[in-house]
Amino acid sequence: MRAQYRAEGLDETELAPSPYDQFARWFKEAAASGLHEPNAMVVSTADAAGRPSSRTVLLKRFDEHGFVFFTNYTSRKGRDLAENAHVSLLFPWHPLARQVIVSGTAERIGRDETAAYFRTRPHGSQLGAWASDQSAPVASRAELEEAYGSLAARYPEGEQVPAPPHWGGIRVTAQSVEFWQGRENRLHDRLRYDRDGDGWSVVRLAP
Repeated sequence: MRAQYRAEGLDETELAPSPYDQFARWFKEAAASGLHEPNAMVVSTADAAGRPSSRTVLLKRFDEHGFVFFTNYTSRKGRDLAENAHVSLLFPWHPLARQVIVSGTAERIGRDETAAYFRTRPHGSQLGAWASDQSAPVASRAELEEAYGSLAARYPEGEQVPAPPHWGGIRVTAQSVEFWQGRENRLHDRLRYDRDGDGWSVVRLAP
């Protein structure tokens, strides 16, 4: 199965000064294209022994300080990041023949910031954060739904649900960000920003 990618490419002269600004450009274009969940990203972590794991997570915000997502801190990725802060993010925008690959380090955001975001979540999602012991074995679907039902009875619609202490945000600070644009004949454009002191340098990679 093969697809011929677009002829339009990505040139160094077109890049924004920082990878966060360049990401904002591409993210806006991905959202405008009608792409389903352009904020979906593959988060890859590794434990202390270097054993990797990956999963799809939704990006919730980004700025010049990094990329933020939310998770249960006791989940596999949460435990991995507690042992090994190095992380990779991949945005697979296949319909646009584009990828963005972020390599960096992760840290937890403040509880005030987590609580503020938690209050914006739908009521059901707030309850779900309490009901699910993410990544842990569960005996059955019925057990999960029973836990959710108990929480729904305790916190009915309209009742404020506190943010779980084991749940919160992770900010990934980039050390490098690669912008990949598919081109004809597999001669893709790959431009990578690398942290260089207080600024960024850009290198072109062979496809």
